[in-house]
Amino acid sequence: MNTSKRPISVTIIAALYLAVGAGGFAVHFRELLAHHPDAVGIELTELTAILCGVFLLGGHNWARWLALAWIAFHVVLSAFHAIPEFAIHALFCAVIAWVLFRPESARYFRGARSDGT
Repeated sequence: MNTSKRPISVTIIAALYLAVGAGGFAVHFRELLAHHPDAVGIELTELTAILCGVFLLGGHNWARWLALAWIAFHVVLSAFHAIPEFAIHALFCAVIAWVLFRPESARYFRGARSDGT
């Protein structure tokens, strides 16, 4: 576990990942029960968001990379939808990247154990 002080911005991003993941999982759970063909993939995506949130709070460096990959994946998906949806995902991606990779956050994530746990 990381012993350095967690920046409030990292806490906010982690909380957003937890909320989006849990909310999305709950919303799409009916599709899973109805055996919708995309439901498993959608639910795995939502569980990934929850995983990101939990491990961002713990200061695990790999979690910030996974969180960035998660939102980048959504940017790519939204490129096939309406322009405003793409723009908002791209903006979220830029903000999340800035928050998770600025010097204060980098110090926090460097404080985690080097064995990846």
